[in-house]
Formats: sequence, C-alpha cells, structure tokens
Amino acid sequence: MHSGGVRRAVTATAVLASFLTALSACGGAEDRGATRAAGRAGTHAATAAPTGVPGVGDRLQRRIPSGSRQVVAVYGDGKDSADSTVVLYTKHGSTWKRERGWPGHNGKKGWTTDHHEDDDRSPVGVFTLSDAGGVLPDPGSGLPYTRSAAFAAPRWWATSHWHDFDYVIAIDYNRVKGTPPNDPTRPEGEKKGGGIWLHMDHGSGTSACVSVSEQAMRYLLRTLDPRQRPVVVMGDRADLAA
Repeated sequence: MHSGGVRRAVTATAVLASFLTALSACGGAEDRGATRAAGRAGTHAATAAPTGVPGVGDRLQRRIPSGSRQVVAVYGDGKDSADSTVVLYTKHGSTWKRERGWPGHNGKKGWTTDHHEDDDRSPVGVFTLSDAGGVLPDPGSGLPYTRSAAFAAPRWWATSHWHDFDYVIAIDYNRVKGTPPNDPTRPEGEKKGGGIWLHMDHGSGTSACVSVSEQAMRYLLRTLDPRQRPVVVMGDRADLAA
C-alpha cells in the first residue's frame, strides 16, 4: 500500500481545481432528474473464448496490453443510453474468465469515440486503471489509495449524489498516472475532458464516469491488482464489438 508522502500531497490549488473537475466530469448536478433503467447483469457467459474478452472486437482487443490479466468490461446498452453492465474478467492461461458482473451507469447521453468536456458522454476505449481514492477509509485496495475529504460531492448537489465519490477508481483518460484520482492535470488539455472515474452509483447517468454499487466498488478495489495490469474496456456494445 502507498502511505502518501510527497507524491500524494494535494495543494490547496489542486483541491480547488479537482473540485471544479468533479463538477464537470463526474455526476454533476445535471444528473438529478434522470431515471434508472433496470440493470441487466449476468448476460455474459461464465467463461470466455480463448481469443479474447467476450463482446470485444479485434480493434479494441488489440489495445489491451499483452500483460493485462484483469479487465473491467463496461457494456453500454446503446450509443445514446446511460445504462450499462459492468463485468470483471481475469485471464487464466489464454482464457478470460468472468468473475463478477453488476448493473451500472455511464454518461447520461451515452457514448462517444471523441469525448470532450461537458458532452455528457463516456469515452469508448481501453484505459489503464492505476490509482484509487475516496472520502471513506481504504477498504483494502490493491491500487494506491488516497483518502481525502476533497473527494466529497458538494452539498448543493442532490442528496442522491452525496456519496458518489466515497470510493473512486481513476480511469486513465487524459490524466497523469501515479497521482490521486482528483489531480486536475490534463496532459491533452482541458477541452479533452478528464476526471473520469469508476465511482459509486446514484441511480442514473453520469457526466462521463461509470458508476456501480458500493458493494461492487469495494469488490473491485480489493480485487484489482497492479501486478495484473488491470484495464477497463468500455463502450456501447456496437462500438465494443466493431
């Protein structure tokens, strides 16, 4: 586990910037009126074909690092849907085995292959998972975990959002790996968006993040192992299969 130190220090400026990032990237106040569709977990076979992660075509399959042995697959219901199914796979030899699955949510407007700030869509792609954190104490995370009150959702958001960031896992989209998830640095610029996380579900779509239940977040935090080079493969089913 990482104890913090200089690498984990968050300056007052970074805290303010990360707060503003949370407003625009993860479950902002605009999510309030959305309605949750019924999740559909368990739609994938218990074990995968040896050639790759189920439902993922060659285009994205080739982007999974050869050393990765843990994949969090996010299967969006549709291009413009906020509903998704999240499945954890582990690789045993050449076979991907389904470990757990949960209903989840993604961007309130669906998915995009060209994500930018405030489009309310989640980016399609393959991204590494390197860092975690949240408001609550470390539940036994395999990933470096930063606990900080700076993750807390502002209290002027709807109460259903107040616990969104109790646990978060940073999706390595337009961010610096090895920093807390709320580090505001955007290497590709602010217009490309950022602050995209796996976090706790509030019952409807997000601004760009992927959300699952508290139980799912605790399981993922305790199971994802940096030595297994975990990645998330995410998108609507059509884009994933392409």
